[in-house]
Amino acid sequence: MAQDSARERWQRRYDASRVRTADFTTLSGLEVEAAYGTDDSEWPGEFPFTRGLYATGYRGRAWTIRQFAGFGNARQTNERYKMILGRGGGGLSVAFDMPTLMGRDSDDPKSLGEVGHCGVAVDTAADTDALFDGIPLEDVTTSMTISGPAVPVFCMMLVTAERQGADLSKLNGTLQTDIFKEYIAQKEWLFGPEPHLRLIGDLMEYCAAEIPAYKPLSVSGYHIREAGSTAAQEIAFTLADGFGYVELGLSRGLDVDAFAPGLSFFFDSHVDFFEEVAKFRAARRIWATWLRDVYGAETEKAQWMRFHTQTAGVSLTAQQPYNNVVRTGIEAFAAVLGGTNSLHTNALDETLALPSEQAAEIALRTQQVIMEETGVVNVADPLGGSWYVEELTDRLEAEAYEVFDRVLAMGGSTLSARDHGGLAAAVRESTGRPVEQWPMTRGILRGIEDGWFMSEIAEAAFQYQTALEKGDKRIVGVNCHEESVTHDLEILRVSHEVEVDQVRDLAQRRRVRDRGRVDEALHRMLEAARSQENMVPAMLEACRADATLGEICDALRAEWGEYREPARF
Repeated sequence: MAQDSARERWQRRYDASRVRTADFTTLSGLEVEAAYGTDDSEWPGEFPFTRGLYATGYRGRAWTIRQFAGFGNARQTNERYKMILGRGGGGLSVAFDMPTLMGRDSDDPKSLGEVGHCGVAVDTAADTDALFDGIPLEDVTTSMTISGPAVPVFCMMLVTAERQGADLSKLNGTLQTDIFKEYIAQKEWLFGPEPHLRLIGDLMEYCAAEIPAYKPLSVSGYHIREAGSTAAQEIAFTLADGFGYVELGLSRGLDVDAFAPGLSFFFDSHVDFFEEVAKFRAARRIWATWLRDVYGAETEKAQWMRFHTQTAGVSLTAQQPYNNVVRTGIEAFAAVLGGTNSLHTNALDETLALPSEQAAEIALRTQQVIMEETGVVNVADPLGGSWYVEELTDRLEAEAYEVFDRVLAMGGSTLSARDHGGLAAAVRESTGRPVEQWPMTRGILRGIEDGWFMSEIAEAAFQYQTALEKGDKRIVGVNCHEESVTHDLEILRVSHEVEVDQVRDLAQRRRVRDRGRVDEALHRMLEAARSQENMVPAMLEACRADATLGEICDALRAEWGEYREPARF
């Protein structure tokens, strides 16, 4: 019997899939196929998913428009969320202010002058109540970009969902929780790596058992790229971190086919259009291959690399800021042609301040123009088969494997990253050991300790800056075409009154709560921390008692100590 061709396998998948009712023709009315390729080429929806996860591409479901927003207090941000949802946004993405990201209360002396400025201030579950007022968490997917204090903030959201009467088991969304990238790039950690991994492992177990649709980990390459990495480094560092979290789940005895679908990714989309398209394709292929061949995932959902994309903040310029609309449009188009599952488009004024309402609307409309007018949703992976794109995809994959080799070697492994069979055996031999001793995790921790990741990113950033200063790389309005008639923008300014009001409200909450209940809940949380017990239920009870974020994090800082980055010169 003749073996089915790849085209025939794809056709069966497509026929069995749900397809949206829509006009899938060109602007001139020409009929187009759902996908194109030769009989023996890889097709969309087929392992290793270079061409996308779904046979239908965006014909089945377009990407989610998930605009990142947060500023001032919870009430102000709630108004922005309702504006985004009311104008066609498909999900929410929460930006937190710096005190919240560092696990500090708004009245902490170290929070002075920062409350509400780079995101929304969250001190207690009362803030998440206000943040999602009138927005049913059971019906809206919500992403939260926070890592160090991710678990207590997540617990506050669960308390809000309970108060809304939601069925917690039906919640869907994503929590970033990616602590590795904090040590590598963004620097917003609370403790050393081991206690953070303990909390992340507890969260993974809790969500797998109680909230199966919720994704407790979004592995973030965005901040690695924004810190100055190359596209290949973004792939390699991000996926290495992801492999570390897979090893964390396996070290907890979790079934990879059960927990891996709860891992998602967050990537940057920069302005080099074709390199970015190739980057997404290469990353998807590497992840699927490792999940199947190294970590033993058998189901397609466990092999899928689902990812959110944000256009490149570092590509925005203060000079001639309206050029940023063009840059963002190009970057968004690259993300879509790379197969992103959800997308945030930056606003033109974000290099100067948080987005104004008008700039936020333009950013939203950018996605909607791409989705509704360009025809890009008609065909899955329309650039697949391009000689240039395929070559770039292969080259970025090869560079990523070179980095994996170095990370494994730092952990003491002599295996090649392409020796998937040998790595699978090493993973099996690690069963029963702490995650710190597993192959990829061991290398990541050593690279963090030695400052290797930071050094590699710094060198890449230096090389790019040197090219800019020499004029080898050009940025319109910055080192070429500098003449302009652009006037200054009116930008959003967060009033100091936001901090005054937030501190006053926090003081009032402290006065009316049951202090004895808070102390008991915090004590119970520390008992869990000192044992092998899952910490999420105890932390959830502390949030129900109106313990503040700072109180929860300070209790754990006192127990586990604060992390100090090693000096590197």
